[in-house]
Amino acid sequence: MNIYTRKQQWKLWLVLAALFIIGASLWFGNVVVKQIAADEKNKVRIWAEAIANKVALVNYTEELFNKMKEEERKKVELWASANHKLHTESNSNDLTFYLDIIRSNKTIPTILTDKNDIVTSSINLDFVLENNQKLPDSIKQVFSKYEPIEFKYRKETLSIIYYKDSRLFSELQDVLNNLIQTFITEVVVNSSSVPVIITDSTHRNLVSCGNIDSLIIQDTVLLFQKIHAMESGNKPIEVVWYEGHKNYIYYENSFLLTQLKYYPYIQFAIIGLFLFIAYLGFSNTRKAEQNQVWVGMARETAHQLGTPLSSLIAWVEYMQAKEIEPATTRELEKDIQRLETITERFSKIGSEPKLVKDNIIAVIIGSVDYIKSRTSSKVEFIIHNPDNVVNAPVNVPLFDWVIENLCKNAVDAMEGSGRIDILITDMIKHVYVDVTDTGKGVPKSQFRNVFKPGFTTKTRGWGLGLSLSKRIIENYHNGKIFVKQSVVGKGTTFRIVLGK
Repeated sequence: MNIYTRKQQWKLWLVLAALFIIGASLWFGNVVVKQIAADEKNKVRIWAEAIANKVALVNYTEELFNKMKEEERKKVELWASANHKLHTESNSNDLTFYLDIIRSNKTIPTILTDKNDIVTSSINLDFVLENNQKLPDSIKQVFSKYEPIEFKYRKETLSIIYYKDSRLFSELQDVLNNLIQTFITEVVVNSSSVPVIITDSTHRNLVSCGNIDSLIIQDTVLLFQKIHAMESGNKPIEVVWYEGHKNYIYYENSFLLTQLKYYPYIQFAIIGLFLFIAYLGFSNTRKAEQNQVWVGMARETAHQLGTPLSSLIAWVEYMQAKEIEPATTRELEKDIQRLETITERFSKIGSEPKLVKDNIIAVIIGSVDYIKSRTSSKVEFIIHNPDNVVNAPVNVPLFDWVIENLCKNAVDAMEGSGRIDILITDMIKHVYVDVTDTGKGVPKSQFRNVFKPGFTTKTRGWGLGLSLSKRIIENYHNGKIFVKQSVVGKGTTFRIVLGK
């Protein structure tokens, strides 16, 4: 099992552990949220029931007042009837009963007039009203809240009785009005922070509201939309006041309950964002460390090659002075030049390379010629359209290193026997270099892993060639290198993309 297989397994286990932790956290948070939400809903339900009960109490009080009002009218009618009897009965009859009825009215303000509104009698008034005077219009208007009582006596002479609520009833009426106003205030300003809108019987005119955004209140369209949304969530509470007057109370879940509804999703987003930022941080740190390792290793290699290379150059000069066989010294010079090229390659790692437009095909031919002379004759190298000229900005020593790595990997994949095709395609903005071999191929699942340090399918090797190639192409040439296609048992095609 190689390092990347183990790495994938560790990643899988870490992802599963992270998912378990996130799932457990979300589950626990969701349980807590549901408990709080249930408590909030219960508060809203209790609030709605309390409102309904208080409506019933207010309506009961209003019904009681209506009964009192009817009783007061009956008293006035009885008083009027007794007054009528008192004036129509003969003197022989006992009038004590009627006099007692008249005297019993101690609370209801009453005015008796003739048909021309001339005052003939009054009782329980909080002001002075003389008899035989015209009933003032202002007083008549106040005492006309209820329909006056008319009766005739003494040969068609019409009398009229005007009355109004007693002081006790008026005070109780004020209590009722205050109770209604307090009810509306308590509905609007509620301890559960429930958003409330109170409308009239048309469902359109706003009477009062609480815990509602002022922008919604000021905009009629938004207000109607809010009312409709509230109605879809909770059935409005109908409030029937005295004399059939109605109000409708619209309400919805409290702001806290609404926030709790979205809390698990916000929690998940925050955890996901934290993990993403942590991943980016660790990934960037790891890449920075890898870059430092690469640069340090490359420079140390160049430094270590410098001493024996200088010694080899001195030995070649010594052999030439001794007139040793020229063919031997020429081959040694080629190897020394190759070592100088390798040293230059390593010395350029970590520094900004200079890119110069050059003929890519010529560079590739030179690299292939060197590899071909040191490879089995059973390996066939074919460069398509070798006589063409395709220019692109490259650093020749580094780019030559990439081609060398691709060709060496191809030779290893073919186990010393097969064919390598190199196709250079000149596009408008890019140059494509495709290197195809007839080796054993790469599984699709490993396409990305082949460029990672340490990845290799050989029993011997560091697995650094393709990783170096990727860094050279992407970091120093601003290009791309990837596995274009591969079929296990048939071969692989690597593509290099360079800018022009």
